[in-house]
Amino acid sequence: MVTNTSAEEVAAGATGAVGAAEIEVDAGKKAAQAEAPAPAAAAEVDDEANEELAEAEGGDNAESQKKKKKKKKKKSKSGNAKEQTDPPTIPVTQLFPARKMPENETHQYKDDNLQRTTAEEIRARDRLMEEQIQDLREAAEAHRQVRSYVQRIAKPGIKMIDLCEKLETASRALIGEDGLKRGLAFPTGCSLNHVAAHWTPNAGDETVLQYDDVCKIDFGTHVNGHIIDCAFTLSFNPKYDNLLAAVKDATNTGIREAGIDANFQDIGAAIQEAMESYEIELDGKTYPIKSIENLNGHSIGPYRIHAGKSVPIVKRAEEGRMEEGEVYAIETFGSTGRGRVVEDLECSHYMRNPECPHQPLRTKGARDLLHLINQNFDTLAFCRRWIDRLDQSRYLFSLKQLCDVGLVDAYPPLVDIKGSYTAQYEHTLILRPGCKEILSRGDDY
Repeated sequence: MVTNTSAEEVAAGATGAVGAAEIEVDAGKKAAQAEAPAPAAAAEVDDEANEELAEAEGGDNAESQKKKKKKKKKKSKSGNAKEQTDPPTIPVTQLFPARKMPENETHQYKDDNLQRTTAEEIRARDRLMEEQIQDLREAAEAHRQVRSYVQRIAKPGIKMIDLCEKLETASRALIGEDGLKRGLAFPTGCSLNHVAAHWTPNAGDETVLQYDDVCKIDFGTHVNGHIIDCAFTLSFNPKYDNLLAAVKDATNTGIREAGIDANFQDIGAAIQEAMESYEIELDGKTYPIKSIENLNGHSIGPYRIHAGKSVPIVKRAEEGRMEEGEVYAIETFGSTGRGRVVEDLECSHYMRNPECPHQPLRTKGARDLLHLINQNFDTLAFCRRWIDRLDQSRYLFSLKQLCDVGLVDAYPPLVDIKGSYTAQYEHTLILRPGCKEILSRGDDY
């Protein structure tokens, strides 16, 4: 999910190690072993050799070895890890029974690598973050598996509302949705073409994905409020490849430049330089690819998708630095248009304003809706489809009241000029004491 200055391994199953007892054998037994099959990695070959030895010593031992062989096979079978279904429905915690999620891509910090990776107190501080990091890795694993599914089903001809609902159903299943403890972090953005961000279909929308569309898929998952915010762009016509390449390069540049004590102004300058080194030819005309100047990456806090710090994607005066322990969404947007967005179109995204003091509400409908928002979303973003899903109807007037008094903020779609095309890539990273970990990195991007 974006902030703007204007509004702001499937784990391998555990394989039991089979220890072989040392057996003293006389010369006759050694001869028997010489006639047995050559050793191999498979346990069955070892068992056959043991059976031959047992037959040389007596039938009872042979029977005993056969029983052991059967038990070993049964144990091996039960130790296999679950495999994800298609469509995905198994919570990732069941794919990683010990809840030890794999470490994701890590990068050393640029200037003080040695000190940070050898100092014991630095490593101790890293261990103190283990619970938060495990939550983030779990949310990231769910995100990777869901987006892999979405990349298979998102084809020209699918309704955007169907795509969003399939994505959100899979996300809820894989994260093991449980109230505010774990679930979706914000509505699925699927903005098309000149719409850069904050568009998801409301109920009744009949928009269909087309071959010539450029679609930004931006969705989030969370565990205990620890949020993964990650996005990618879909296109089917290869003429847009340079646009996607530019934005992907810019995002990777931002990831490279991020780190403890990194200056936001320097990060923005590096992102813009990478982005604007590309151009694209569309229908015989060449367009420069511009960083969208009033969209930014952002820090992330517990249950807060925007935690107060912005990561610019253009060179501009921006005070502040990144600090140890912080979580960031590094996201960049490129455009063939003017490189600046404004709010437009029907609103779908909303979020309660945690900074707003208590406000008197004139109607019971508004009070009831605020109670529903607090119970189901708290300070996480939501959309009108999610209110519909809670069996609510005729709530738009109450929602407007909450927005009018500042208890809820509306986040309308952000658009560049009509006829232009925009793209987005985004990853979530954490600045651990010893390294930065790109939590949402996958084989896809």
